[in-house]
Amino acid sequence: MTTTIGVFSVGFDRYWPQFAGLRDRLERYREDFEAGLKRLGVEVVSAGLVDSVSAARRAGELLAARQVDLVFGDVTTYVPSAVVLPVMQIAKAPLVLVGLQPTPGMDTATATTVDQLEHDNSTSLPEIVYALGRAGLPPLDVVFGMLHDDARAWTRIAEWTQAAQAAHRLRRARMGFLGHAFEGMLDMNADPTMFSAELGMAVEMIEMCDLKKCVDQVTAEQITGMEERIREFFCFPLPGADAIAGPVTPEGLRWSARVAVGLEHLMSDFSLDGLAYYYRGLNHNDYQEIVAGMIVGNSLLTARGIPVAGEGDLKNCVAMMVMHELGAGGSFAELHPAHLLDNYVFVGHDGPGHVAISGEKPALRGLALYHGKFGQGVSVEFKVKNGPVTILGVSVGAAGHLKFVVAEGESIPGAIPATGNTNTRVRFAPDVATFIENWSLAGPTHHFALGVGHKLSCIQKVAKLLGIDVEVVSRSHL
Repeated sequence: MTTTIGVFSVGFDRYWPQFAGLRDRLERYREDFEAGLKRLGVEVVSAGLVDSVSAARRAGELLAARQVDLVFGDVTTYVPSAVVLPVMQIAKAPLVLVGLQPTPGMDTATATTVDQLEHDNSTSLPEIVYALGRAGLPPLDVVFGMLHDDARAWTRIAEWTQAAQAAHRLRRARMGFLGHAFEGMLDMNADPTMFSAELGMAVEMIEMCDLKKCVDQVTAEQITGMEERIREFFCFPLPGADAIAGPVTPEGLRWSARVAVGLEHLMSDFSLDGLAYYYRGLNHNDYQEIVAGMIVGNSLLTARGIPVAGEGDLKNCVAMMVMHELGAGGSFAELHPAHLLDNYVFVGHDGPGHVAISGEKPALRGLALYHGKFGQGVSVEFKVKNGPVTILGVSVGAAGHLKFVVAEGESIPGAIPATGNTNTRVRFAPDVATFIENWSLAGPTHHFALGVGHKLSCIQKVAKLLGIDVEVVSRSHL
């Protein structure tokens, strides 16, 4: 199912016999507003112009039947709140109220009553919010401005549609959980039922034998094709200062290609939208070798919008999906060493990342060992594009409910260590030491999703749609 945005415009039926042509003009404004929504790339379900209680009930029934993800209530002129309330009581969907004037303001020298009615887009907004609040159906937001050429208003409307798309995907997602959480990482432990109860997503338990079956069935032709894709997508730099990170061997590349194809088959076989995984393995047995070869394939999947989170972090898989749906990417990350004099912290992780947001061609290195883990193999190294970035953590509070922890910062130029890990220099306000203290005190997991762009406003809207609390640690002042 695709994301569907419901829309209804409201008018007052008593005006039509009093002012000839007024309804036609308001209908044109309605059409302009709906055209603007369609330009945002969403499917629009229109309930038309609602001007009476009976029309409101019909509109609510239409929106309910289509199971819309979000409703925009377009207030074209003054309307009694009784014309709006039945729509939302029946539709049972979240609402954003919109009042957009056709012009910046009336010409007072020539203004008529009709001109005033055409510009009465704010008059009933407080009344409508009051009535909806009394019914336990408060709107998520109220957007007021101009119908045309109003970047402020339309940016907020666009953010709501993006948020609806992210929430839609989460509610219908099938996330795989392979293996178990990393031993001793208490913040990685998660209750799959919580994700189903609070987000609506399904968690599918995957066994290593499921993945091994997929890897075993990969053909030589498929391996060769994947190797070509990998060579085209990645570069293969000379070794740097770290003796652990050497060149990629032909055998290592071929194994990574085989596992990458197997992962694609696994995702298809189980209809997965994402995957959290970790498996310790033993003495280079088959399962350990498969897990050690997953990094390249997982990175390619993540770049396609199928997030793969390491160390069994199902919460961060959710964060990565949200960031990707907001157009930010969403790379698996954590805090790495800081530079206190130059005021930045390296942000990254070993293992898979969202290589589509790399600032340059991502690199592959052959690692003689995976620090803190078992096995060896091919790993991904890159840094995200310079410019504004956002990090999103998904945590669980003491009461057992999900919450978002968010910070905006800036990816700055500079070299990264040649260790076969993702790393990006990021600067956060007010300074790196204070930021790390405040971020830690917010109680996130130590993993988060790193994305490009400042996405706090969009993330807050996703949280409202999902009924999740948000803690903001650092915001951009740009």
